[in-house]
Amino acid sequence: MSTSSKIALITGAGSGIGKATAIALSNAGYGVVLAGRRAEPLQETLSALGAGKVALAVPTDVSKPDSVNALFAQIREKFGRLDLLFNNAGINVPGVSFEDLAYEKWASVVDINLTGMFLCAQAAFRLMKEQNPRGGRIINNGSISAHVPRPDSAPYTSTKHAVTGLTKCISLDGRKYDIACGQIDIGNALSEMSGYSAKGAKQASGEIAVEAMMDVNHVGNAIVHMASLPLEANVQFMTIMATKMPFIGRG
Repeated sequence: MSTSSKIALITGAGSGIGKATAIALSNAGYGVVLAGRRAEPLQETLSALGAGKVALAVPTDVSKPDSVNALFAQIREKFGRLDLLFNNAGINVPGVSFEDLAYEKWASVVDINLTGMFLCAQAAFRLMKEQNPRGGRIINNGSISAHVPRPDSAPYTSTKHAVTGLTKCISLDGRKYDIACGQIDIGNALSEMSGYSAKGAKQASGEIAVEAMMDVNHVGNAIVHMASLPLEANVQFMTIMATKMPFIGRG
């Protein structure tokens, strides 16, 4: 399938999974829009794409409706359409006992991981519904934590479980507009956010154990596959993980 005229938006594109996915989609022929809170990492991703690629970097705080609206206004103005949203932006906070979790820490994770994902998905949904040809694809970044928690991870795990519900709602509500929505659940991709696992992660037993990791580029390639399908087909849920990580049998 030719992707020469297709436009993809990647949130959290300045590092890790977002950066790897932006590069993979660009190499597959997509024009890419890079969104993230900080301008400098977005510029680094732009540079990594190489010369001659169709790309736009837009510093964005996905938790703020006005910032998301400004992002999509630029997409409309420059490209006039959006074919793919990789809804990837997310944060975590250091693990802390549930009873000691500060409200501010909880709220910061919910604002980015859930509200931010809703705002971007809603804006993409509206554009995909109106554009001609109609439709598009939304891929939400879930996590292994959308299935089972790590210890001391209530904010992150709660938002990732909620993302699964959001994915199902968008998938259902988007049918009549040719909008497909799926979710990729990622385990131990070596990136800035998950690097702690390479040094050791707290297990359900309370022990600290080094876990197997995988190259983050495998995630980018998986998203390219999900995106390559015609809109009549959808990968509803995909789990991609380090083969030897303690997910199967966790706990």
